[in-house]
Amino acid sequence: MGNCWFRGSLSVNRVSSNAKPETPKIQSPSERDRSEESKLPSNAKEVEAMRLDSSARNPLVAFSFEELRAVTNNFRQDSLIGGGGFGRVYKGAVAASASAAGDGEGAEPQPVAVKVHDGDNSFQGHREWLAEVIFLGHLSHPNLVRLVGYCCEGDHRLLVYEYMPRGSVESHLFSRVMAPLSWATRMKIALGAARGLAFLHEAEKPVIYRDFKTSNILLDEEFNAKLSDFGLAKDGPVGDKSHVSTRIMGTYGYAAPEYVMTGHLTAMSDVYSYGVVLLELVTGRKSLDKSRPPREQTLADWALPMLTHKRKVMAIVDPRLSAAAAGGGGGELPARAVHKAAMLAYHCLNRNPKARPLMRDIVASLEPLQADDEPHTGGA
Repeated sequence: MGNCWFRGSLSVNRVSSNAKPETPKIQSPSERDRSEESKLPSNAKEVEAMRLDSSARNPLVAFSFEELRAVTNNFRQDSLIGGGGFGRVYKGAVAASASAAGDGEGAEPQPVAVKVHDGDNSFQGHREWLAEVIFLGHLSHPNLVRLVGYCCEGDHRLLVYEYMPRGSVESHLFSRVMAPLSWATRMKIALGAARGLAFLHEAEKPVIYRDFKTSNILLDEEFNAKLSDFGLAKDGPVGDKSHVSTRIMGTYGYAAPEYVMTGHLTAMSDVYSYGVVLLELVTGRKSLDKSRPPREQTLADWALPMLTHKRKVMAIVDPRLSAAAAGGGGGELPARAVHKAAMLAYHCLNRNPKARPLMRDIVASLEPLQADDEPHTGGA
């Protein structure tokens, strides 16, 4: 496998796993936190030392650039499955023994998604690439995307993930061509994503995800949700500390107001973002939509006053769900479940972060809303 080394302070920018324009990012105009920078590993040996300093580490493969060039057909256009302004994602296949997903020799190659980072040598890009390797090199859960390996060779920075055939929740929820996700599928996604966040918050070393949004929730063939893109994740507060102080980064429309105001990051920041995503699942509206009238552009601000009124909630449900129910195509829309989901979103969006529910309590609230006897169909 290939060697991995850094040339100076080589770094990369983040790339979303989906081919779409991203909602504008929040980035604090304040100067870089030098103390944070000094803690980052600056070469490959330090990357491995940090990653391997845990008995619960996951096996990762250090691919050579030529290996990944080969599995993606030389990064050809017909292998491209996503990307954005900072890089591209290609579909490929690696040997089952390399992906640790098969029985070794003789097994069929395992499909993977190869994220190619187009680096600009920025500190933040460097930090985000390392964060993905380190966090996903330690964490393992059914609702987190699995990192197979990475490439760190010369100027090349790539990440290799398990392939998620259904793409992102965002690509389904706001598609004009795919069939709308059913209510049952939306609640299945909501529960899976909540379980992923609950796992992070209650890990031995708590993790704050910091960039929870529909484009970062990927779906497997059965519409099981998995969190991806850990570039902005942070270790949570420990001991007597109530929060982590950090420069403000995230995505407009999802970031908690107290975090935007103060830079104080807590698990409750993720809970607020979760409330926004739950609203998106219920309403079919984007967290931030500049094409709408001014008062309706920010979903949380627009919807919040209506969430405690049963009639008003039913009026803001995704019209594609209502149309399917009325036409007999998706079964009767479960009003009681819609009301419960709306109230859950309402509590997640509480302006007082201490009044928001814990993610484990959100999981408990969502479990009764699952329609296990109903097929979880959606856009294919």
